[in-house]
Amino acid sequence: MSPALAEFIGTALLILLGNGVVANVVLNKTKGNNGGWIVITTGWALAVYVGVVVAGPYSGAHLNPAVTLALALTGKFAWAKAPLYIAAQLLGAMAGTTLVWYNYKDHLDATADTGLQRATFCTEPAIRKYTRNFLCEVTGTFVLLFTIFYFTGAELGKDKTPIGMGSLGALPVALLVWAIGLSLGGTTGYAINPARDLGPRIMHALLPINGKGGSDWNYAWIPVLGPVAGAALAAGLYLLLI
Repeated sequence: MSPALAEFIGTALLILLGNGVVANVVLNKTKGNNGGWIVITTGWALAVYVGVVVAGPYSGAHLNPAVTLALALTGKFAWAKAPLYIAAQLLGAMAGTTLVWYNYKDHLDATADTGLQRATFCTEPAIRKYTRNFLCEVTGTFVLLFTIFYFTGAELGKDKTPIGMGSLGALPVALLVWAIGLSLGGTTGYAINPARDLGPRIMHALLPINGKGGSDWNYAWIPVLGPVAGAALAAGLYLLLI
């Protein structure tokens, strides 16, 4: 397992389970139809947990170009490695969403609403106001990255001996994403990850879906540039405070 392969597999699992829970809730004739927002946000949080568990030991489990960017800006990650990580994340997101399409193809074909079809791939705002939508993505990503900078490892005793938590070490980021989804996700669907949105949006445009509508490319820049700006702001504030 190389770091790039770990980022690919981890991101693929993240999107498979994340977009999978959206498909289960919004598509017709599924067992989880109309499960609601709590199911979606919980499913996404657990998807993050799975992706981090698999990729963490090998790549640090960025699984998100915004994370890679913020770590590079703060000197915690080498810039030379960033393009390979980001490419692996984008390809992993494309692979993961393709698996969602395959598993839910009958339900996609049974759902006439093109917006619900597209929702199983990528995000769109509840109320379309591009400036506010952009700021919402900036805010969510800022909270994600600024909090990650302050994660600490488990310690034991007066001498603060570091202790490993094994796979439980992935829980903090899962809880963080859950909190963001519950509190801030209702406006834009909280992409907070350029690869999570762009990769699946590309596949929505390419894959065969009965009655498929457009891929909403007019909105596509927001879940890419919003997280990038949020990551940069989080990194900048963190550098000012340390």
